[in-house]
Amino acid sequence: MAEPHITLDTTGLSPTEEKLRGPLQEQLTSALRAATETTRHEYAGESVDVVTARLLERTRAGLHHDIAAGFHPDPAQLRELAEEIVARADTRDIPRPL
Repeated sequence: MAEPHITLDTTGLSPTEEKLRGPLQEQLTSALRAATETTRHEYAGESVDVVTARLLERTRAGLHHDIAAGFHPDPAQLRELAEEIVARADTRDIPRPL
């Protein structure tokens, strides 16, 4: 699974916002990666919709509340990540008792 990464849209940023863009992208990416890892490890057959919602919830939980309130990722991209989690879980070799 490729590491998820967040890139902010730079259109219309003020000079101050532009200076903060790099650190903010790093913080958002870190929170999303942690949410992805936790969700992947705890996945237990939930639907893609549930996994998508869980990724968003867990990512926001890993952010300062002001940043979390303004975090609105592309729903299609977040769903794509959830689909990848579900697909990989469906293909893993799970040892079965004899």
